[in-house]
Amino acid sequence: MLIGKVIGNVWATRKDPKLSGLKLMVVEIKEGSSVKSIVAADYIGAGIGDNVIVVSGSSARHVFDNETPVDATIVGIIDSLE
Repeated sequence: MLIGKVIGNVWATRKDPKLSGLKLMVVEIKEGSSVKSIVAADYIGAGIGDNVIVVSGSSARHVFDNETPVDATIVGIIDSLE
């Protein structure tokens, strides 16, 4: 699992039919001193500015039907972090 911050939305008019109805978000992930942005399917209803929990790989597909072509999925919104 990764911790990130939602920084934007992705709109794609042409995409795999299995992605229809999914909200795609840009999530900024900090790894040490580097920062990278990834696209994650939003399963939980996150918004821009939310700190989120992201799963990747096969765990990201299991949230849906295991056939959805995603590599990252937002599965939680973080209320606080200590």
